[in-house]
Amino acid sequence: MLKSVPFNKMVSQQIACDRSKRNKHKNMNSSDNFFEKAYTVARLIPYGRVTSYGAIARYLGTARSARMVGWAMNNASNQKEEVPAHRVVNKKGLLTGKHHFDGTNLMQQLLESEGIVVVDNQIQNLNTIFWDPSIEL
Repeated sequence: MLKSVPFNKMVSQQIACDRSKRNKHKNMNSSDNFFEKAYTVARLIPYGRVTSYGAIARYLGTARSARMVGWAMNNASNQKEEVPAHRVVNKKGLLTGKHHFDGTNLMQQLLESEGIVVVDNQIQNLNTIFWDPSIEL
């Protein structure tokens, strides 16, 4: 069961000590590469939380580019710096990107290891654990 942890505490635990991630976020406008921008936002998703392809696209100012965020997440395993692509799902909480992970249920297993409940390839209590970068950042 996912414990209720104040957002501020999760943020401080997840990214406060990692200045390089925060600096990349601040300098995101300097990059013209859409995939890199999507990776930067995905790296900021707190442990035990998820977001959607569309939420990342809206944050980046390209609301109609959710599919492009999906393409970026599909390519995330090829990045030098880890991208927690398993924390990005569709707007209904479905694990639509699961086929791009090694193993049959790796995406689900990674989410469950963070305390996220998944039933029939769908995140449960999505409203509770949803992280919207447009609000949170």
